This record gives sequence, structure tokens and C-alpha cells, in this order.
Amino acid sequence: MKFSVLGSMTGRILIAAAKLIFSVVLVYAVQGTVHAQKLRLDPTKVEGPDACGECHKASVNAWKPTHHSKSFKTLPRTKEAKKISKKMGLRRIKAGSDCLTCHFTSAMVKNKPKPVAGISCESCHGAGKDWIKEHSNLGGKGVTRETEAPAHRKARYEKSVAAGMIRPSDLYKLANNCFECHTVPNEKLVNVGGHTAGSKFDLVSWSQGELRHNVWYTKSNGEASASRKRMLYIIGKALDLEHALRGVANATKKATYAVSMARRAAAARKTLSKIAGKLQIAEITDMVAAGKAAALKLNNAAQLTAAADKVGAAARKFANSHDGSKLAAIDVLVPGPGTYKGKAVP
Repeated sequence: MKFSVLGSMTGRILIAAAKLIFSVVLVYAVQGTVHAQKLRLDPTKVEGPDACGECHKASVNAWKPTHHSKSFKTLPRTKEAKKISKKMGLRRIKAGSDCLTCHFTSAMVKNKPKPVAGISCESCHGAGKDWIKEHSNLGGKGVTRETEAPAHRKARYEKSVAAGMIRPSDLYKLANNCFECHTVPNEKLVNVGGHTAGSKFDLVSWSQGELRHNVWYTKSNGEASASRKRMLYIIGKALDLEHALRGVANATKKATYAVSMARRAAAARKTLSKIAGKLQIAEITDMVAAGKAAALKLNNAAQLTAAADKVGAAARKFANSHDGSKLAAIDVLVPGPGTYKGKAVP
């Protein structure tokens, strides 16, 4: 009888211990998931720039000398980054999600999310695990980009996009990735950490500078066409307004972040109004109207978010309905070569 009782007690203890261990593992797993969700890219689906470089060698070579690439090593060493991380309570810059979200590309290394590159291919084109094989499949052994059947190419692109790839032709989605970071959607990082409330980012000036990797279409990595730059300019201003409105909507106190986002939204509204004055296009008129309908003030999240949604919807519609060929009237507004941010690799 004593043996049975002891055995029963031991069994209960073992079961309780097992439940405790399971609970700890579950909490750890959930915390790991939460951490992963803070990142812009799901690290379980990131392939890394080397995977893209197998086919896009010239594009990766154009990327390597850029700040986007080199910041992987240089950023953690800068005085400004160390100062911000200290204020934010981060021991290691590459281990804090506030930094990892925008400044690095993280992948799973030994079952843990780990930065593997700076701002890289997938930062703009989407985590590649679900689409990279389809995107690389030209249709059989020996088939090249030049000999691929047009029907196969069309189907390949469609399948890749359906699996999560963001192609250069999808200007709104592509550019949205830029503004998700360049407008710094983190009030605490600005007000407490002292991080700037967004860079003086212009989609044309930055995309045509050192970041340019137009080598898939031009051997000399030439500038985008005038039509594409017009589209980039308008979509960039629309996204600037959309994200600034969301920034004001999410602000909780009248401090650097809220003030900066309000000023950014006001500036974007002004620029879009200038564009609307030169182009009689319904989507642009809608962007301006939506932006002006929301008061740039605290405790106005519902109105500001609704306005941002309308601006975004109009921008997506504009991106899908125009190619820039009939927008020459805004050429006087589009930034020229003298404004480009750095030099592109020739």
C-alpha cells in the first residue's frame, strides 16, 4: 500500500513537473512569436541576400556599397546609435527589436531570429521563402531569361506575386516599405530614445541615388525613365502623407514625435495640392481632400486613421491606373539629378 501511495504521489509530481515544463516552453514559444511579429519580415521566411544574388548578381553588387548594406556593421558602432540604445535600455543593438525592425534583415539561425544583413533585397521585395523558387524557375534546364517563353514568364510572375513577392512594377507596395521605416512609426523611440522622427526622405531622390540598381533593365544602371520618376514622385508624396497621418493618429502626447508627424503631414498635403493644381486626376484630388479632412491634433485617431486609409486607397488606385506617360506637367516638381542621394554603381 505504501508503495502504491508513493508511486501515486511520484506520478502526480512528475505530471505536475511536466505541466510546468510545458508551460515554460509554451511561454517561451509565444514570446518568440511575439518577438518575430515585431519584425517587418517573418525571419522564418527570410532567405538572405545571397539567395537573391545567385541570379541577381549585378543587383547585389550595386547594393553592397550602399548605406543599406554597410550599416549592418557600421550602425552598431556609431555614437548616435549607442546613445539611442542606452536611452531605450537596449544592451545590444542587434538584439533589440526597436532597431532590428528597420535597420536589419533577420533570419532563423539555429532556431533563433538573428540579423544576417542590413536593409536588403527582402526588406523591399518581401521575405522570399514562399516565392523564390517559383521566381527562379525559368521553365526547365538550359532555359535563360532571354529564351523563356512569354507565357511562362507571365505565369511565373503571377505565381511569385501571389506567394508574397513585391515586384518593381508594384510601386505602391514597394515604396510603402520605404515609408514604413523612413517615417519612424515608433513614438517612444523618438521621444525617449532621441531618434529622429523620420528622415527627409524623397522617393525619387533616394531611389535614383546610391540605392539605384536598375541593372536588370539597363546594363549601365541608368536612371528610371521620366514616366517612372513621375509616378515615384506622386506615390512618394501620397505615402508620406498617409504615414504621417498614421503617426499623428498613434501619438499619445504633444512632444517631438507628434509635432514632427503633424509637420510632415502638413508639408505632404501642401505638395500634393501643388501636384493637383497641375494634374486634373481624380485620385490625386481624392488624396488632397482626404488629407485636409482630418485635423492634425492629438486624440483624433479615428478621423486621422480614416483619412490615411482614404489616401492609401487613392494612391493604390492611382498606381494601378497610370504609367506616368501623361504626367509631364509635374516635371518641374520632380527632383533632378542634383538632388540624388549619393551615387549609383555604374
